[in-house]
Amino acid sequence: MKDTSITDSILYIGADDKDIRLFEAQYQVPNGMAYNSYFIKDDKNVVLDTVDRRVTNTWLENLEQVLDGEKVDYLVISHLEPDHAYNIGLLVEKYPNMKLIGNAITFNMLPNFFDMDLTDKKIVVKEGDTIDIGNHTLQFFMAPMVHWPEVMVTYEQTEEVLFTADGFGKFGTLDTEENWDCEARRYYFGIVGKYGAQVQSLLKKATTLDIKMICPLHGPILKENLGHYIEKYDIWSSYRPEDDGVFIACASIYGNTLEAAQKMKEILEKKGAKKVVVTDLVREDMAEAVEDAFRYDKVILAASSYNAGVFVPMRQFLQKLKERNYQNRKIAIIENGSWAPSAAKTMKSVLQEMKDITLIEPAVTIQSTMKQNTIEQLEKLADNVLGGE
Repeated sequence: MKDTSITDSILYIGADDKDIRLFEAQYQVPNGMAYNSYFIKDDKNVVLDTVDRRVTNTWLENLEQVLDGEKVDYLVISHLEPDHAYNIGLLVEKYPNMKLIGNAITFNMLPNFFDMDLTDKKIVVKEGDTIDIGNHTLQFFMAPMVHWPEVMVTYEQTEEVLFTADGFGKFGTLDTEENWDCEARRYYFGIVGKYGAQVQSLLKKATTLDIKMICPLHGPILKENLGHYIEKYDIWSSYRPEDDGVFIACASIYGNTLEAAQKMKEILEKKGAKKVVVTDLVREDMAEAVEDAFRYDKVILAASSYNAGVFVPMRQFLQKLKERNYQNRKIAIIENGSWAPSAAKTMKSVLQEMKDITLIEPAVTIQSTMKQNTIEQLEKLADNVLGGE
């Protein structure tokens, strides 16, 4: 195992999975996935979370190497989702005297995954409780629905390290060199986005702590410029736009609606829009489209009519936004329909179920193909979208 020391006493024992293509059977991960697990060597040896079944062997090798013949005294269970908890049973079998640390909900849910006798094995902690393991002290804070009900985070008081479960995670292996913001944003809105209020509650707890390092269960250990990552989480979890720009989400059957979306991009840029992004919902990553919808302050939905409603990819896109409590945005609509346009009405009906959505009127209707009068309507809509810019 390569040198994975986080500090002299806190070690990384997780593993990268470079072969996985779909995380949670739905998110494209071209750069793989990191399954993080941590070890604290002290008077008591502590493992913080296990890993997914896909990397069990590597994780066990890493654990045995850092143990160097010793035993595990405690296993902290931050989150019971199988990509972190799959090997709990294996560890209990391997170290029968090991104690499991979790909260009341953890132990209520544990039998859903494992058939084991927890007599004399469990330590139930609640908000603010501490456990002394020698030179280190673990303190526990509950983080329900970030993004499961049993989630908790662990703060190591001596070295001021916060273990944040799925919080502050990102897609990609640890050796992937890429901007953190983009893949962390896509990860956040895909997985945690629905629970902004709960993330805000956790952030308030974090502000009471002196934190030198953040150790998530996915993605890199964050050691520098922590204010940047915390600021991003504050923006994302409060549903505020992150960037000034226009995101155009398009669902086109034969390409005519996509042509109009691209024309709209051209018009907006000529009128001075700082940033315009077009996504083809039919062919591009839906999770990235969701990410961009949350990122920018203005959105244009362009879609074909279909079965007296809206083309399926747009319906799926809007449903994903609704599920994630999408709110606080300005949205314009472009619809296409050869004989009975229905896309605008359908999209508006979904948007009306969301919070603080401002519709930019009037919607533009295309009948099959873009014509000169269509371009004139797009020009007017662009003016309304940009407002006073």
